[in-house]
Amino acid sequence: MKISVIGAGAIGGNLARRLSEAAHDVLIVDARGPEVVATEVLAAGARAADPDAAIEDRNVIVLSIPFSKQPELADLLAKAADDTVIVDTSNYYPFMNGAVDAVDNGQVESLWTAEQLGRPIVKAWNAALAATQQTKGRPAGAPDRIAIPVAADSDVARRTVMQLVDDTGFDPFDAGVLAESWRQQPGTPAYCTELNLEELGQALAAAEKDKAPITRDRLMEHFGSLTEAPSLDETVAINRAAHD
Repeated sequence: MKISVIGAGAIGGNLARRLSEAAHDVLIVDARGPEVVATEVLAAGARAADPDAAIEDRNVIVLSIPFSKQPELADLLAKAADDTVIVDTSNYYPFMNGAVDAVDNGQVESLWTAEQLGRPIVKAWNAALAATQQTKGRPAGAPDRIAIPVAADSDVARRTVMQLVDDTGFDPFDAGVLAESWRQQPGTPAYCTELNLEELGQALAAAEKDKAPITRDRLMEHFGSLTEAPSLDETVAINRAAHD
């Protein structure tokens, strides 16, 4: 499959590497230019590209940039083929990238993104920490495999991305349509808690929409008060405890 990843940070760089390892044809874009993409990101065969090249003749385009920056890509993505699947991995944290009134007033993050881009999207890889994605991918069938939710209005697009999630070392969970993707947003039991398929289904069902932003902000306040950065396992434990 021909895949482009726009954004070469911790998640975008890891996805480019993992998808290349799974024998996909991967291009990756860094806003600072192709020459700054890290060598390890390209080690398995991904190629650094400029934005225009990355939207031509691609089956899937993965956006791994800050949530509030996505509208800046609308004109670029308008040049992509109509059947190109657009995937969003971002999350909304107002204190980091600025408040978005519509989301603060209850609009689902992924629906806001689709509206801004003028394209249907798939929401995936947003509900697992970067370190989880980098270090805890497992072969299909492994008993300790972590699940990742995938939401989209198109069944075909959702199935396509679910296969790619599997290729990156995680069990894909069919999370339904975008209107329900708030269940995998920050502050929910499914968000960054490293659950298996059965546990993830239960967590998505248990989510409370009005409570999620409150929990999100409370968790970020807690993490900000720590004198030392917690380990990955400690971070996951804190996230889980927020829903006990």
